[in-house]
Amino acid sequence: MAHERDPLSSLALLSEPLRRRVYEHVAASRREVSRDGVAAALDVARSVAAFHLDKLVDAGLLEVHFHRPPGRGGPGAGRPAKWYRRASGEINVSVPERRYGLAAELLARAVERAGEGAGDVEGVLADVARTHGRDVGRELCSTTNASAGGATPQLVERLVDVLARHGYEPRVSARVVTMANCPFHVLAEAHRDLVCRMNHELLSGVAEEAGLPPGAARLDPDPERCCVTIVV
Repeated sequence: MAHERDPLSSLALLSEPLRRRVYEHVAASRREVSRDGVAAALDVARSVAAFHLDKLVDAGLLEVHFHRPPGRGGPGAGRPAKWYRRASGEINVSVPERRYGLAAELLARAVERAGEGAGDVEGVLADVARTHGRDVGRELCSTTNASAGGATPQLVERLVDVLARHGYEPRVSARVVTMANCPFHVLAEAHRDLVCRMNHELLSGVAEEAGLPPGAARLDPDPERCCVTIVV
């Protein structure tokens, strides 16, 4: 799984006043805009407009497309130009990190499959969450699998890295990984049994794919942290 862009870094780019104006101009435009169009609209040099536009593309805030202006085609028309528009995706920031989009996706998959006769929603949600956890766990290389004597230091390091990148804020002490943050906090407060079970299955899938023994991920509720701990 590729590393996702850091949303805080992406949004921090908008703290620069001119770059924010560039973004707002593109976002407000009904059609794609060119470098020349942005430069003229904001009364800046074309090179300055191009610099800020490409920074916004790199951050995932704008999308770029290549084509010639309407009415210009055929031999001698020159190379296609860059045209910009607001990115179709979303950037959400929460501190501490939350993953409500993931919870919604897993729940939607479960409802869909239950509607097709795969079982009751809660049971299907458990299966869906564990499968997703296995997908996440594949980020751990097979060479880091646990040995007969327990998890290797390399595996623990990779496991902590994967959990951290998914918002759990893991801490290791006495061969137990606790997680200071629940990525589904508000949902868990309102629907604790359902969400904690989903989270337990998800992290069980991660632990399973890492080669840890059955039961390594366990429900261990605590109001100050994630409801699951992992024994390594």
